[in-house]
Amino acid sequence: MTTEIRRVGVVGGGQMGAGIAEVCARAGLDTVVCESDAPGARAAHERVATSLERAVRRGKLDRLSAEDALARMIFTGSLDELADRQLVVEAVAEDTRAKTEIFAALDKIVEDPLAVLATNTSSLPVMRLGMATHRADRVVGLHFFNPVPVLPLVEVVSSLHTSAETVTAVTRLAEHTLGKTVVRSQDRAGFVVNALLIPYLLSAIRMAESGFATAADVDAGMELGCAHPMGPLKLADLIGLDTVASIAASLHDEFKEPLYAPPPLLRRMVEAGLLGRKSGRGFHTYDRS
Repeated sequence: MTTEIRRVGVVGGGQMGAGIAEVCARAGLDTVVCESDAPGARAAHERVATSLERAVRRGKLDRLSAEDALARMIFTGSLDELADRQLVVEAVAEDTRAKTEIFAALDKIVEDPLAVLATNTSSLPVMRLGMATHRADRVVGLHFFNPVPVLPLVEVVSSLHTSAETVTAVTRLAEHTLGKTVVRSQDRAGFVVNALLIPYLLSAIRMAESGFATAADVDAGMELGCAHPMGPLKLADLIGLDTVASIAASLHDEFKEPLYAPPPLLRRMVEAGLLGRKSGRGFHTYDRS
């Protein structure tokens, strides 16, 4: 792609999708956020507006810049609104079928054959999503980290089909337009960060599950003993225990290593809807007011 990316679409207006859309709009990009329906689109709008207001209160963003960013964004319940985008980032839940269906639909809707279709997946194969399209060379992993407006890292993941031009285009966007730091990874489950992080989180969960130490003590040990800014169980709660379980399952499916298997306690908590911060309770309890 020789032209600069200025028109971006984001599919999914949840925590990650809203964050990706926000950083794009704050960088001056024309941004369209697509949710599954009109109520979802309104919720995504509110999520971004709240985040921008928080940035203003904390002195990270001035009021005029926040208003300008929100004015650059359109929130919709229709994928058809993404037809003219140069880049579309998929940021829905870690579900292979849902993501594959979205890529197949985007392949038909996005008009420019040189447009890039990116996925924010944490662990699923980029190749699988690319093969749902007729433009696998234009499909790439663009994995942001939560909270997107704060954390500076993006993983760029190329499949066996992803072209060098596609990797260059999204790397330029991430680094020069969005101001992120890029690390590159081959298309393997977990990429770089989660392949290292998830076994650590699962080990902490097994420690709490066995009664070896309480969740509070596990977290205090790593925060105060290893200078980690957040303990592993607090971090798992922040990521979302359903997301942690999904990434772990993907890693275990690909490598068959026991250390990647989701512990029974994690599976039970997900089944019970105890997902961490977003549900108000995980390994710790959170005020959702």
